[in-house]
Amino acid sequence: MARDYAARCPRSPGRNAWMVAAVIILAAQGGVAQKVRVEEELEAYPTESVDLRCEFVDGGSLTKLTQVSWIWEPVDGQRDNIAVYHPTYGQSFPNVAFKDRVIFLQNNLRIPSIRIKDLRMSDAGRYTCEYATYPSGNEQGTTTLIMLAKPKNSAKAVTVQAGSKSVMVAHCEAADGKPSATIKWLASVGGNHSTTSTNGPDGTVTVRSEYRLVPTAEDNGREVTCLVDQKTQDRPWTEVLKLSVEYPPTVTIDGYDHNWYVGRSDAVLFCHATANPEPTTITWTTASGSLPDTVVVEQNKLTVRKVDDAVNTTFTCEVKNKHGASRKTLTTFVIEEKREPVQEQQTGALVGGVLGTLIFIGIIIGIVFLIRKYQQDTEGPPKHKPPPPVKAGSSTEMMLDEEATDALNGGAPPVLNKDGSDGHHGNDSSNHGPLSGNIPRGESFVSTPMYV
Repeated sequence: MARDYAARCPRSPGRNAWMVAAVIILAAQGGVAQKVRVEEELEAYPTESVDLRCEFVDGGSLTKLTQVSWIWEPVDGQRDNIAVYHPTYGQSFPNVAFKDRVIFLQNNLRIPSIRIKDLRMSDAGRYTCEYATYPSGNEQGTTTLIMLAKPKNSAKAVTVQAGSKSVMVAHCEAADGKPSATIKWLASVGGNHSTTSTNGPDGTVTVRSEYRLVPTAEDNGREVTCLVDQKTQDRPWTEVLKLSVEYPPTVTIDGYDHNWYVGRSDAVLFCHATANPEPTTITWTTASGSLPDTVVVEQNKLTVRKVDDAVNTTFTCEVKNKHGASRKTLTTFVIEEKREPVQEQQTGALVGGVLGTLIFIGIIIGIVFLIRKYQQDTEGPPKHKPPPPVKAGSSTEMMLDEEATDALNGGAPPVLNKDGSDGHHGNDSSNHGPLSGNIPRGESFVSTPMYV
């Protein structure tokens, strides 16, 4: 709508002139404001001193400085004169709260800087250096003073009793700090925290944080760390806390070796208890109530001077603290003869021998397997060529025939007939096939079967 209205109502030359004049006036006012030079913001701490600087930088021949005043504004709407300087009447400090704490650094109307000593947190606010001039009127510049305060940090663990409800187990506090601090927790235990802040009358802030969890006996002695971070600190402040969880005793009995034989001396049992706070009483009893005469008790230690049938019983150890009592029982058995314990060295030697035997057997099996594998790989068809055939009637053929005959007889000498012959029929062609000599070299042939 605004755009439509602007389009329907074009700006007039007179209106543009008024806008230009307004811009010039605002610029002139800004230029006047710059005549008083001050620092925009300062930070300081309680009990320290701070210098508020002011200087009139562009008086000119037409500007006459009448007096200068420092005006303090702790909150919006409240203005108090704390220092006035007049060239004729001198210095004045009308505010009682700043009396004897404010001084002019020099008697110079153009440089009326002041110093505030023994600062307080309540001194925070805006400080305006204001000139009364002629003919332009008042000229001023404002400095904001920010008061800082280092917090007073503390942390503490709270003693609690183990239970099933979430309770506060530690708290951390950063008191009277400005600006307000930030509190964090580092913990290996399961839990959570809550933080609250309280504003002080002097502008400081107190931050308090509580760490809560469901406490158990295992949480006793565990650590949580509080970290406080705040502007005035070079690094976060840390405090490590150990949780304190109280719980009734947990009891165990040890020392029984199952070798209480008749006549044994100084057999011992120990009663151990974990508790917070420490146990107040430890009591030994038996199933019959009283202890045998051969038994001596010293705190958590029970000693049987001489084992007999009287200690063939059940022992009970009861431990108490302010949160309750717990007990543990142990039944002992008396035997007639002493049991010789197995020597650790013999046991070790036995185990070592068994392992060595198994390793040796494994090596033998591996070697046999490799040998069989090698034999299987080397078996196969012969790799040499058979000898070439020879001519019939040659000495070579006779040697081959004799070798073949020996092979057929299993290596035994040839069998002779009654007439002294070797069972062959000489060169009778009826008993032989074609002579090998008639077969061309290089052709395959089948040897004539031999009859024995």
